[in-house]
Amino acid sequence: MTTSAKKSKPSWMQTLRAVTRPKVAIMLALGFSSGLPFMLVGNTLGFWLREAGITLATIGFLSWVGLAYSLKFLWAPLIDKVNAPILGKMLGRRRGWMVVSQVLIAGALIGMSIVKPEGGLMLFTGLAALAAFASATQDIVVDAWRIEVSDASEDMALLSSAYQLGYRASLLVTDALILIVAASVGWAVSYSVMGALMAVGLVATFLAVEPGRNLAAQVTEHKWSARAVFDAVAGPFIAFFKQHGSKALLILAAVSLYRLSDFMMGPMANPFYADIGITKETVGAVRGSVGLIASVVGIAAGGLSAVRFGFITTLLVGAVIGPASNLGFSLLAIVGPSNEVFTTAMIIDNFASGFAGTALVGYMSSLTTFGYTATQYALLSSFYALLGKVLKGFSGVMVQNFSEGRTLMEGYALFFISTALVGIPALLLCILLVRSYKSVGTTAAVN
Repeated sequence: MTTSAKKSKPSWMQTLRAVTRPKVAIMLALGFSSGLPFMLVGNTLGFWLREAGITLATIGFLSWVGLAYSLKFLWAPLIDKVNAPILGKMLGRRRGWMVVSQVLIAGALIGMSIVKPEGGLMLFTGLAALAAFASATQDIVVDAWRIEVSDASEDMALLSSAYQLGYRASLLVTDALILIVAASVGWAVSYSVMGALMAVGLVATFLAVEPGRNLAAQVTEHKWSARAVFDAVAGPFIAFFKQHGSKALLILAAVSLYRLSDFMMGPMANPFYADIGITKETVGAVRGSVGLIASVVGIAAGGLSAVRFGFITTLLVGAVIGPASNLGFSLLAIVGPSNEVFTTAMIIDNFASGFAGTALVGYMSSLTTFGYTATQYALLSSFYALLGKVLKGFSGVMVQNFSEGRTLMEGYALFFISTALVGIPALLLCILLVRSYKSVGTTAAVN
């Protein structure tokens, strides 16, 4: 997906006109569908569990249902090479799996609304795990579709930005608006509504066109010989290391640490708001107003920066502002439930997350090889999330340990500071990446 040829940069007007393409609108909707379950089995779920009286340590451990997102590379080869039952022949490989995963997500979310934590925490957690598994599967095929329909690096940057915008819009719904709704009608009804909103993804899937390269790959019936199985499982990884050579390990290390700060902080954000005394309505209102604006501006800035200055430069900037934004929540823990400080912290955090997220998605997309798109991107996105998903399970224990001999808010403040500091290794690795690309000459990934 990278090239050594240096292309002329598009003008700002050309960049803005490209946003009106139909596939960009479809990508926006698919990004919404991909992001919808993420908070519902993660941070938002933590708010529901905390209000149900679940301990911080348990909430942290239950966040491990999100490990499905980090382990998706295990079944990505199957998704890459095999059609979905029945629907695969009707809709194509990518769209067939999209529909299957979207239906499973909707069913699991509605099931959670029926069972509720009080109805049996084990069954409730099982449904959350099913939603996470189906969501991770949806991510595999949506990411593959996005990469395979991209015509050039600029096109990929725009689609990555559209994906992030749709994703962030869904986070607005599931991390902000749902709090306002839940305050009025309860968590159960809110989760039922979220399940119904998966219809957005279904509509986008039916409107989408199966990628031409993928259609060509399906003309020949796949025969599962030993060699074919080896190619499906090992081929993507061999091709990745062959393509990137000595930089492959550096790339994987940088990707695996890039969003570690956000992952570590995530499970404790909503319990923190509940413990400090900020109401669901306030959190939802701030996230849905200035928080939304900051996210959109951050995503747009990240996408335009990637088009104009390249993925690597944008990645480096994101590695600085992403972790640093967590310090605002330490200040909030120290000063108390101040709406002004909370609003400021949310603006900074949402802008930084939008920018860094777009930078990472665009960069990872530029690294894949056609023929192995789904599996290679799943490998990269799994590395990006695996360490963070594992470590965030201990976030509740960390807050409790930091609070020993101190107040709970002092414990939270130290926790947020520690999450900012864990971003330093990722920044150093990004600097090494910049130097490694410059040492081999100008590439599209740099520019």
